[in-house]
Amino acid sequence: MSQTSLKQKKKNEPGMRYSKESLDAEKRKDPDKTGARLSTQGSQEIPVPNTDSRGYIVRNQWSRTSRSPSTGAPSVDEPRSRNSIAKVQLAPTSTATSRTSSASPSQHEASPPPQTSEKLSISQTPQTRPITQLDSQPPTPPEPEPNSRRTSKMYGGSEPWNLRETRDTKEVQLRDYAHSCDSRELILPKSQYPRTPPTEWKSYVQRRLQYGTSVDMDQDCLSEAQQRQRQQIEEDEVDEAYWTSVSMLYEKIPSCARPRPPKPKHAITIAVSSRALFNMVDDRRIYEEEGLEKYMEYQLTNENVILTPGPAFRFVKALQHVNSRLRDLYPEEQDLFDIVLMTNNHAQVGVRLINSVNHYGLLIDRFCLTGGKSPIGYLKAYLTNLYLSADSEKVQEAIKEGIASATMFAGAKDMAYCDTQLRVAFDGDAVLFSDESEHIAKEHGLDKFFQHETLFENKPLAQGPLKGFLEDLGKLQKKFYAKDERLLCPIRTYLVTARSAASSGARVLKTLRRWGLEIDEALFLAGAPKGPILVKIRPHIFFDDQMFHIEAAQKFGTITAHVPYGIAQKRN
Repeated sequence: MSQTSLKQKKKNEPGMRYSKESLDAEKRKDPDKTGARLSTQGSQEIPVPNTDSRGYIVRNQWSRTSRSPSTGAPSVDEPRSRNSIAKVQLAPTSTATSRTSSASPSQHEASPPPQTSEKLSISQTPQTRPITQLDSQPPTPPEPEPNSRRTSKMYGGSEPWNLRETRDTKEVQLRDYAHSCDSRELILPKSQYPRTPPTEWKSYVQRRLQYGTSVDMDQDCLSEAQQRQRQQIEEDEVDEAYWTSVSMLYEKIPSCARPRPPKPKHAITIAVSSRALFNMVDDRRIYEEEGLEKYMEYQLTNENVILTPGPAFRFVKALQHVNSRLRDLYPEEQDLFDIVLMTNNHAQVGVRLINSVNHYGLLIDRFCLTGGKSPIGYLKAYLTNLYLSADSEKVQEAIKEGIASATMFAGAKDMAYCDTQLRVAFDGDAVLFSDESEHIAKEHGLDKFFQHETLFENKPLAQGPLKGFLEDLGKLQKKFYAKDERLLCPIRTYLVTARSAASSGARVLKTLRRWGLEIDEALFLAGAPKGPILVKIRPHIFFDDQMFHIEAAQKFGTITAHVPYGIAQKRN
């Protein structure tokens, strides 16, 4: 380097030092022109300009009435001031900012509110200012003058002025709304949720978790109709869950073998008394000797003691077997036997009767306990086709009412009975037929009787009390015949009569044919004893109108049923 260049450099150094020192001194003399004060130790202090409630700067130096920025001439330090503002915002902690000059007042006038204005307390907001709606439009920003060079550069930043102004204005509005919500009580309808203050706004997921679904809503937020509807829905859900569990439970249980009883208007109703169905001889003796109270006390004490079978027990079991066979062939069949327990016992005895019926597996669902009164008045109400009882007086009363009835008697000794076929044996006169022939025989003797029967051979006999029951049996037999099971039919009927076939048998058979009835076996004994024949037949029940035939059959062990009808009852 030459000496001339060195000398020139030394001359320029004092000038440069003088220019920097003079500039700093000038800044210290007039700090208010810049609008900012920087410390010499690296920390910066930016004075907060005065703003109104909407975030606009109060313009005390230039224009007090217009919101548009001043259009005065820029200061000499405008370029350097604008650069210094940018440096302070980007790197506030840098030591280089301490040596940067502050921005001019004109820039503060047009720029949006600084960040420090967000820390203003809500209490500084004027109380008289009305609440701004959240969905209202932001204020219109000041329109810059197109010919101003300063404004064109001022709004040329990375973020447009209107977006920044809108964001800052909404923040102030939200703070004002929050303060107004705290200062006054909101009155809202009970059926609506309170609006969440803006300061507590949450995302959709957070609000959904807070309020829950419609099922989990607070009871206070629901009207009475909605509460009743919700309660009904909950009850329906509980009922549906209950019946679902019950159905699953019953699916695991084997199907019940107890069929439903037939409808009474189609069924063949057989009414049986408790003393005919079960052996209640000892119970009857207590009633006659000690009275009703002791009898009831005895029944309550022994209600878990099973009663032994009575004279009508095997007959009822055979009726149930016929029902089972009919259901196998006709699943929807209603023409079945329906057994009804008809007794004058008190209701307190009903528990023991039910326990005994269930113990033996009898399909008896209908009970009639009259509590000491005669049950005859209920026979027609139950559409009874046959009434069996151990009380002869009640049987005679039922016969007078036109109901087929009989008094049951047990055999003197045990006899083996068929369990797969119902066998019913009938006497002819005064049982299946009327007693007109009995009148001739009792009043005029057997010779007149034979002449009368030969003379009126083609005239059908009048019907007797058991004719209807025989028709019911024949109707069920035809159902099996229709399925080609004549030889395997579970019903078999017998006519066991003291008539002679040669002299009076033709009229009997022609009468049955005229009635449209078929009898499986006809036994004409011509006055011989019936007992030995009945032993061979082994019927479940034998109907006869004369007691000496009943007593003779009992000695052989036959279960008999006395029909108190006809002239023979008067002579006996």
